[in-house]
Amino acid sequence: MTSVVRTLYWGALAGAVGTTALNAATYLDMAVRRRPASSTPQQTVERAAKLIGARLPREEQRREAVESGLGSLLGATAGVGTGLALGAVRGLTGHPRSGLGTAGLAWLLAMVAGNGPMTVLGVTDPRTWRSVDWAADVVPHLAYAGAAAATMAALERP
Repeated sequence: MTSVVRTLYWGALAGAVGTTALNAATYLDMAVRRRPASSTPQQTVERAAKLIGARLPREEQRREAVESGLGSLLGATAGVGTGLALGAVRGLTGHPRSGLGTAGLAWLLAMVAGNGPMTVLGVTDPRTWRSVDWAADVVPHLAYAGAAAATMAALERP
C-alpha cells in the first residue's frame, strides 16, 4: 500500500475519532448549559433538498425525522471527509509535521466543512454570532482537531 493511500485510511479513521470527540463535546455542552440541539443541520437538509429539487415527506413528523437523520449523517460525513482531506494533505506533502500543526489544520478544515455549507445555503451567518455562539462552535471543533491529530500521530508511529 502506498504511503498516500495509507494516510488516506488513517485520515478517515482520524476523522471518525474526531467526529466522536466533537459530538461528545457538543452533547456535554448541551447538558451543562441545558440547551436544546441545534436545528441548523435539519435546516441545511431542508434548504439543500429545495435547491436540488428533492422531495421530503409532507407529514411533519416524518419530514422532521428524515431531516434529523440526514442532518446527523451530513455531520458524520463532514467529519470523516475532513479527516480524509487531512490525510491527503499529510500523504501528498508530508506536512504539517507537528502535532500542533496537524491539529491546527484539522480545526480549520473542520470549521469550514461544518459551517461552510450552512453559510452558503443561508442557514446561518457567522458574522452575526455572539461570543457564546462562537464558543459553542469553536470548542467542539477544537475537540475534533485534538482527537484527529492525536489519532494521526498514533497511527504514524513506527
